[in-house]
Amino acid sequence: MTMRSRSLSAVAAVVMAAQILSAQTTITPPKNKYSPQDDVKLGREAAGQIEEQLPILRDDNVTSYIADIGRRLVQVIPSDLRHPEFQYSFKVVNVREINAFALPGGPMYVNRGMMDAARTEGEIVGVMAHELSHVALRHGTAQATKATPYAIGQMAGAILGSILGGRTGSVVSQGAQIGFGTAFLRFSREYEKQADLLGAQMMARAGYDPRDMANMFKTIEAQGKSGGPQWMSDHPNPGNRQAYIAKEAEMLRVENAVHNTRAFNDVKGRLQAMSPAPTTEEVTRNAGNTGNRPAPTTGSGSPVGAGRVQGPASRTTTYDEGNLFRVKVPSNWREIPGNNSVTFAPEGAYGTVGQQSVFTHGVEAGIARNETHDLQTATTELIQSLAQANPRMSRPPGYQRATIGGRSGIVTTLSNISEATGGTERIAIFTTQLQDGTLFYLIGVSPDEEFRQYEPVFRRIAGSIQFAR
Repeated sequence: MTMRSRSLSAVAAVVMAAQILSAQTTITPPKNKYSPQDDVKLGREAAGQIEEQLPILRDDNVTSYIADIGRRLVQVIPSDLRHPEFQYSFKVVNVREINAFALPGGPMYVNRGMMDAARTEGEIVGVMAHELSHVALRHGTAQATKATPYAIGQMAGAILGSILGGRTGSVVSQGAQIGFGTAFLRFSREYEKQADLLGAQMMARAGYDPRDMANMFKTIEAQGKSGGPQWMSDHPNPGNRQAYIAKEAEMLRVENAVHNTRAFNDVKGRLQAMSPAPTTEEVTRNAGNTGNRPAPTTGSGSPVGAGRVQGPASRTTTYDEGNLFRVKVPSNWREIPGNNSVTFAPEGAYGTVGQQSVFTHGVEAGIARNETHDLQTATTELIQSLAQANPRMSRPPGYQRATIGGRSGIVTTLSNISEATGGTERIAIFTTQLQDGTLFYLIGVSPDEEFRQYEPVFRRIAGSIQFAR
């Protein structure tokens, strides 16, 4: 008997035992201005880019095991949340981090590190059910519906930057994605709770105990204390997570639930026999060493920051950024529009690598969703997102008061090793809140040895901002 048939047989024996009560929590999908076809297009484009950047595990037994679980969960998605346009697929990424993510329209990726951390099959099923719930409820495009409008064609790159963490050079390559990329993958606490509850209901229908989902979350949170798995950043704890999942499980009453299977044990043994999985950082660094990943270059083809970058001019130019803000920057800096952000930098200090933008001198301004309505906490979350992509970035020494566009704000200064130049760079991060609670950020970057020259320029730029709302 093959591993695949064993897995299907095990589930067939328990699905009949699931006793689901009608008292389960009712979950209503949020408003969404995008069509299901948009989800499919977006997910397909992002999946293509992801599979060019990340190592997909080529092991038929492991892949079939994850795909079998995925198909069983898709079959128990509530009828009112089924979208015939969606194209579900399930693959394993051969990296060490504890993470899993599903893209709009159906593509799902489970990190090998997530499977290594799971103690039972039910824990793997719990994470996958949670991720599939985000897809079925269309949380990615629903969250984008709340943000500033963007062309659907720009979204895939933003998603890719959020997943890969902008590991392409300067810290600002990640900053360019924070305001927008996380609109798809860093879900709100409200959406997290919806995915927990719907995932619990799907687990019960498939014959699993939803409390295994809560157990996996405990494992993730425990490991997060020593570095922070990306899953925790993308999926913030709504609070009382274990308690409300346990309460939902009581209403669902799954008898003879599956916790473990022989197929799970076989796959765990197979993974343990393989060479250790690399980290995502090692994957991207090795790609650069083998020549598969080009160095950041300017529009003329020269390396970013390789030549002398002209200092900031004393004269300024005013830029009007739509209905959000106006700003004055040195007249010799160029405007480089991005996804929900804009960069201003001098010639020779900015460029691209792949589909990511980087710069070594200048500022980036943008917005990020704020679920806490607490400026310091929201700023800390922003910095934590940056730190995931930049492990050599320092922690904030503290926050100082600052004025940004006439509003009360805070500022902190960090250091980082720029992969674009290999040198130490200093980063000044200014933040304030808009009237609707959205976090506005201004990130100033310069080489460490030039920071004394640039730091007062960053402050003048922050003070020059005029908000439209």
